[in-house]
Amino acid sequence: MPKRLPAAALTALLFALFLIPAQAAAAGRAAAAWHVVRPGETLSWIGARYNVSAKNLAAWNQLPLNNAIQPDAVLRLTEPPALLPPFQSKILPVTAAEVNWKPGCPVIAGNLRKVWVSYIDFNGTYHVGSVVVRYDVARRAQQVFRILYNWRFRIMAMAPMRVNMPQQRNMAVVTAGYNCRNVGGTGVWSEHATGTAIDINPFQNPMLRGSSLSPANSAFYLNRSQYLIGMIHRDGAARAFLWNGFHWGGRWTSLKDYMHFSLTNR
Repeated sequence: MPKRLPAAALTALLFALFLIPAQAAAAGRAAAAWHVVRPGETLSWIGARYNVSAKNLAAWNQLPLNNAIQPDAVLRLTEPPALLPPFQSKILPVTAAEVNWKPGCPVIAGNLRKVWVSYIDFNGTYHVGSVVVRYDVARRAQQVFRILYNWRFRIMAMAPMRVNMPQQRNMAVVTAGYNCRNVGGTGVWSEHATGTAIDINPFQNPMLRGSSLSPANSAFYLNRSQYLIGMIHRDGAARAFLWNGFHWGGRWTSLKDYMHFSLTNR
């Protein structure tokens, strides 16, 4: 007949099997740097998951305690070294040289504007970046980025890249607007060439046309049931654009272009 463990030994074993792992899991949750919000989540629910008070979450992320938080937002789970400044923006004219304009482009350089906006990068750092759009799109773009900033949505990078991400050489990760080019593989002007489209976090929101994927190596993000930093969902960050008159390539059926927002739905 097997011997019974002494009471003290049994208690120690139970502690090792159940209590220590539970404490370790709780510590691991508390050590996380941020949380990407899913639909239906609240500050209280997220706080309970990570052993942080809802009050602290609201304070650290500069969000109203009693307001709903938005899907695709990224919440800090630790106290920041400094608070984020209020959203800032300005609209400035551009020169042809600044935007690489050339004769034949469907909009003249004088009708383009550079929209400077505040944004938060994937590390939670504050930046000021810009997108170029047509003059009559500038105010809409300004409002879109104001909403995204206030929701605490994160953007990988915006121009000027030499300032905001000087080590990055892959321009496919940049959130951008105007680009005088054709739609890939066609002779048709892209909506980017008219200054009426914006691509946001391209790597996390790729374009899939048949078997063609852009940017390259972004297939991991084709699973849109994930809520990961920088991803856009219809019930999340996409609404900032949709509310301001943009159409979303993530709704298309002939192809999916999750990064792409345009005024013409092309």
